Amino acid sequence: MRHSVKGRKLGRTASHRSALLNALTTSLLKHKRIRTTEAKAKEARTFIEKLITKAKKNDLHARRQVVALINDKDVVKELFSEIIPKIGERPGGYTRVVKLGNRNGDAAPMAILELVDYNDVANKKAEEHKAKRDLKAKDKADKKSSGEIEEAKLVEEKSDAKSK
Repeated sequence: MRHSVKGRKLGRTASHRSALLNALTTSLLKHKRIRTTEAKAKEARTFIEKLITKAKKNDLHARRQVVALINDKDVVKELFSEIIPKIGERPGGYTRVVKLGNRNGDAAPMAILELVDYNDVANKKAEEHKAKRDLKAKDKADKKSSGEIEEAKLVEEKSDAKSK
């Protein structure tokens, strides 16, 4: 029994698990929203929340602790220059897990892990994509309505070739 045992093992060794959580953290801070399994999202959420809380101190020691976990210097710069000022007032709860349903291949429960104050970035992309899709559908409908009745071309077959 797993009484009072915290954290998920995710079917990995300790080093593999820490590398996975570091990679998920880097991806989340870089893209502001990632799609992963529900268990990984919930485990990464605690890891990321602690990291952002450390980064809010914004001193040299905090920077070094963050750099020890995130290997991408650009992401670290973005964390301290853009993300921390935007969520500095928030006392916690920097991330959100949105459940999506099961994956087709292996029926694993999927989820989106996103930074709470950055959902407008993803929504803007989704709106642009939707606008393109609607425009394409409208063009297709106009094309169909304008050329609704098309003349079929009749092709004559040579009967002498078939009879031989």
